[in-house]
Amino acid sequence: MAWVEKHGPAWRVRYRTPDGTLASETGFTHHTTAKDRARDIESDLRRGTFVDPTLGDLPLREWVPTWREAHDVSPTTQAKYDSHLRNHILPKFGDTPLKEISRMTVKGWIKTLRRSLAERTVGDVVTLLSMLLGDAVDEGLIGANPCRRLRVDTGDHDERPHASPWQVRTIAQRCSPATAVLVVTAAYTGLRWGELAGLRRHRVDLTRGTITVDPKDGALQEVNGRLELGPPKTKASARTVHLPPFLVELLKTHHAEQNERLREHVFTGADGALLRRTNFRRRTWLPIVGGDTRRGWAPVLPGLHFHDLRHTHKTWLIEDGVPEVLQHKRLGHRMPGIRGTYSHVTQVMVDAMLDGLQRRWERSVVTSTPNGGVTTYGAVDHTKIICSQFAPTTAKKPIGEDHRPAV
Repeated sequence: MAWVEKHGPAWRVRYRTPDGTLASETGFTHHTTAKDRARDIESDLRRGTFVDPTLGDLPLREWVPTWREAHDVSPTTQAKYDSHLRNHILPKFGDTPLKEISRMTVKGWIKTLRRSLAERTVGDVVTLLSMLLGDAVDEGLIGANPCRRLRVDTGDHDERPHASPWQVRTIAQRCSPATAVLVVTAAYTGLRWGELAGLRRHRVDLTRGTITVDPKDGALQEVNGRLELGPPKTKASARTVHLPPFLVELLKTHHAEQNERLREHVFTGADGALLRRTNFRRRTWLPIVGGDTRRGWAPVLPGLHFHDLRHTHKTWLIEDGVPEVLQHKRLGHRMPGIRGTYSHVTQVMVDAMLDGLQRRWERSVVTSTPNGGVTTYGAVDHTKIICSQFAPTTAKKPIGEDHRPAV
């Protein structure tokens, strides 16, 4: 039962909580407003949906440790959560009681975030706040989540670029032989950076022509500056990836060189150390795709990220008419809904896909004829590609989507 009584110059609502405790809400300036609140409380108590407003006095900063302890996520995801909390959420809402975080306040905060952060980052930050407040609702601390159904991603962002086979070869030609194999493997398998950087030799079966991404330690993760092997991004990411014939030959040559250095990981730095994404991007990737006048390199595809090689692979699969179920399987995605339940990958699908990738590679190979002016496109001796085909190029003009690389 809830009732209204005079409280100084204002009114208050008094009621008994489900455990029998006498509670009150004060500050109502009109008797009618207090009476309406009393009716709402009685209705919530009857339906079992009543939320004690005093529980919402807990500041967000004090709720975070409890929430964090209950969630089992990968080290990289936890590091991302901690970064968003430290840099964005707690500075704004850390000392605010949960019940006082309003929808309008959150919307104004999002507007401020958009001025300095990428749209995707804003979405990640707001999603984390919504998770925190959604679980607070489920725990009975607050009655509603102010972030619920709050649209953040407007879709107003640039489409990520993808490369042509010619551009991939141009990028590879500018790399060291070992890094060239890394680039080509990324483009022709769709493996993520962490899956390639963490790939160990015993996960590569060159007899069967496959790479296995292990569910326990199939990806290299960088957490707070520390490199460690851990599970891939999702459960579906643990998979077997089939290799086209030319890539098997490239990896055989690459493995033979590794035998001399006794390296466990397939792709490493020059000194055998594990690859770091930031160092690779700054020292190797950006000068190659963006151009380097000191080396006579024209831009290939400015703005291309290493992860865009994964987008590139997806695009090639679509162009080749690869069934959607195989596209999902190869990229480590779970195919949603009934299609994922009743669609299956067959060897016929895999063979057709590998034939298409093989043809793309062979068409991208450019060799000069003895007369010097004519070029031919076709199969080559793949065991010699590391030494001959990946020699650095000195193309002076930008390499566009329809341009073939200079040799």
